Amino acid sequence: MPLPRSIARFNRLITNRVSSRVAGRVPGFGIVIHRGRRSGRMYRTPVNVFRRSGGFQLALTYGRGDWVRNVLRAGEAELFTRGRLHRIGRPVIVHDPQHTGFPLPVRLALRAIHADEVFRADDLG
Repeated sequence: MPLPRSIARFNRLITNRVSSRVAGRVPGFGIVIHRGRRSGRMYRTPVNVFRRSGGFQLALTYGRGDWVRNVLRAGEAELFTRGRLHRIGRPVIVHDPQHTGFPLPVRLALRAIHADEVFRADDLG
């Protein structure tokens, strides 16, 4: 089971505001820029992101939160990582209890919290 909603709420209100200042430049982190499916408002959500062949994979430490549902519905978003802006698309959720393609410390942390779903998207350029 991914982390509890109470922790997600705290991170959204406190931690994300701080981490948003550096997440787009630090390896292993990024910011998903997406439009709300109901409000139409633009959001910026800090995430754990890693390169994979042809795209990116993101750790779903809180399960399928709002940003995940927004990007799945839209079919695309932008990802700011390592100082570069990427357009991502063709998002899918994959059940991967082995956390293939993540660095060992991240794999161990994801296994510990049983976050077995991974968000994958192609780099559209």
